Amino acid sequence: FSRSWEAAYERELRSFRGGGGAGEVWFGKESVVRLIRWMEKHRIPRDSPVLDIGSGNGVLLVELAKSGYTNLTGIDYSPSAIQLSEQVKEKEGMSNIKFQVEDFLAPSAGLSGFDICIDKGTFDAVSLNPEDAVGKRKQYVRSLCSVLKPGGFFLITSCNWTKEELLSEFGEGFEILEELPTPKFCFGGRIGNTVTALVFQRK
Repeated sequence: FSRSWEAAYERELRSFRGGGGAGEVWFGKESVVRLIRWMEKHRIPRDSPVLDIGSGNGVLLVELAKSGYTNLTGIDYSPSAIQLSEQVKEKEGMSNIKFQVEDFLAPSAGLSGFDICIDKGTFDAVSLNPEDAVGKRKQYVRSLCSVLKPGGFFLITSCNWTKEELLSEFGEGFEILEELPTPKFCFGGRIGNTVTALVFQRK
């Protein structure tokens, strides 16, 4: 399962080195804009420690750095993803982002004290793992509680889970603050969302 992610990021890394772009932005550019707008609207201090869980190619943190945020950490369990994000960071000249290889389901002791944790698709990927998905989801919530300060904010974007399902997954230890607007689709006369974006606060 993790090997397929590693292969995907190796391809993106080769493409980037060959003069291509940084690769795909999960959930599109508007998902990045939506998160930054929320942080600006709620006047999150620019030096608040922010963790991007499953940072992939690092584009979200580069955009946060461009918006003036200065205390940014990205983790991914794919070494190729971290290599790619380091190169994207260098190309953009963003020195205030730290990237590290890290398995969020077994976080290192130093990974703690964050005011904001952001997840765009990582919880989805954990949930799709064919081996003990339920146990891994519970471990994800435990890890989140260990890295996020009490009172801190967790911004999650998901295409696998509805608002109600996420509320039950994160019900213990977190309360929902708001649902962020996401693009809607219409099918057979019914309107729905393909993507759910929620803001939780750690109790």
